[in-house]
Amino acid sequence: MTALVDTSPPISQTSQHEFKITWPLLPDDFILPDDPVEDADQPLLAAALRQPITAVPDLLADALIVSNFALCAAINERIICKAPDWMYVRPVKPWQSTKIRRSYTPHTEGSIPQVVMEFLSETYGEEYSVESTQHVGKWFFYEQVIQVPIYVIFRPQAGNVEVYALENGRYNKPRKPNELGRYWIPGLDLFLGVWEGSHEGRTGYWLRWWNAQGELLLWSEELTEQERQRAKQERQGAEQGHQGAEQERQEKELVQQRIKVLEEKLRSLGVMPEEV
Repeated sequence: MTALVDTSPPISQTSQHEFKITWPLLPDDFILPDDPVEDADQPLLAAALRQPITAVPDLLADALIVSNFALCAAINERIICKAPDWMYVRPVKPWQSTKIRRSYTPHTEGSIPQVVMEFLSETYGEEYSVESTQHVGKWFFYEQVIQVPIYVIFRPQAGNVEVYALENGRYNKPRKPNELGRYWIPGLDLFLGVWEGSHEGRTGYWLRWWNAQGELLLWSEELTEQERQRAKQERQGAEQGHQGAEQERQEKELVQQRIKVLEEKLRSLGVMPEEV
């Protein structure tokens, strides 16, 4: 939820249709603030969204998956940068520079983001702001400038999520979830929903992904536990198989012993048993 400070003069008072939007690369001397995030939960929420995607090669290839990372454009030649709490972009051009990547400019460096997200603390600010002349609100920037198809606003303390889809150039009413409370996110072709539980030492509400078949994309520790349970079941199955074989062997030995006892009795009676 970090807001990057606009240091250049305010945009003149014109209508949105008179704004000239261009896509310059961020100059090397452009100062980006290094402010800490407002909430200790935000890095955990962002990482929890990214981690399971990295296990899906088709979603990871040529993608930029970042949090609190400068998303840039120029309005009337004034460079504006916002830092979504989470952003997914695909495809992006390969980054071959030896420099640390610190920003992303759509159209120039790749496509526009498929989705941006903001995680609200108790003291949220410009996430709903449509201010377009001074500091430029995030809502206005995502909707009118970048034109991000999906804008997600999540309140982790309450577990509430709002998903806005760009329709006719606007984020109108929040989308309604499906019967399972999840939202289809085009571009990732995944469902997004709220999940409650514990992860990375935090207990509460999380945003998580489900695939088109309704299967939850698991975190690494869940995959590890799943594999542990599978190995345990295989081990138990092997042990049961071994026990079954041992029981069958013992039963055969018992039958052989009874046959021998019977043969001895027959011989003692002068009856010679037939060879089996």
